Amino acid sequence: LAQNYDSVWATVGLHPNDIDQQLTIDNLQQYAQLLNSPKVVAVGEIGLDYYRTPEPEKQEIQKEVFRKFLDLAIKFDKPIIIHSRDSAKGSADKVHSDMIEILNTRYLIHNTKVRGVAHSFTGSIDEAEKYLNLGFYLGFNGIITFARQYDDMIKSVPLERILLETDAPYLAPVPHRGKRNEPLFVVEVAKKLAEIKNLPLEQVIEQTALNTRKLFSI
Repeated sequence: LAQNYDSVWATVGLHPNDIDQQLTIDNLQQYAQLLNSPKVVAVGEIGLDYYRTPEPEKQEIQKEVFRKFLDLAIKFDKPIIIHSRDSAKGSADKVHSDMIEILNTRYLIHNTKVRGVAHSFTGSIDEAEKYLNLGFYLGFNGIITFARQYDDMIKSVPLERILLETDAPYLAPVPHRGKRNEPLFVVEVAKKLAEIKNLPLEQVIEQTALNTRKLFSI
C-alpha cells in the first residue's frame, strides 16, 4: 500500500504481544531489509506490554527484543513508535520506568538518542516529562475523548510535541464508540485536544500535522 500511494507510508516492527519464545534475537534480518525502503519511515510499534504479559520471565524477553529493535532504529536512523501498557494491577510506573531506563541505556551505549513517539500515551505528568526530556513526542487517540483522567497531563504537554492517532480499528472516539475505528475519525481527537488545551481547532490540526511530518521526515 505504501509503495502504491504517494500519501501512504509504512512502519515495521514487532508488537510485544506477538513475541514468542523462539523470536528473541534472531530473525531480525527481515526487518532490516524492509527498513531499506524509503516508504518505511519508522520502526514500530515496538515496546513492552505488561497487561497481556504479566510473567516476569516473558517481560525480560520483551525487553531484549525491544533493545534489538532500538539497535536497528539507530543503525537505519529511523524514529520509533513505542507501545507501553501497564498491567491490570496498575503498574504504570513500572512499565514506563523500564522503558525510560532502556532508552537511556541505549543512548549511553550508542551515544545517540533514539527519536520517536510514545504511542497511545496514558501515563502521568511526571512520565510525560521524562519522555519529553528524551526528545520524544506523545501520541493521543480516541481515549482522550471518553476518559477525563488524562486532561491535566495533556494540558502540560506542549502542542509542538503532540501527535494525533486513531489506533484503528480499535479505540474509536466519541461519537463513534462501539464502531470500527477509521483514520478519518482522527478529527474527533483533534477536536477534543483543542477543547482540553483551549486552542483553535485549526491551530491543533496545523501543528500536529507539522509535528508528524517532522518526526517521520515525510
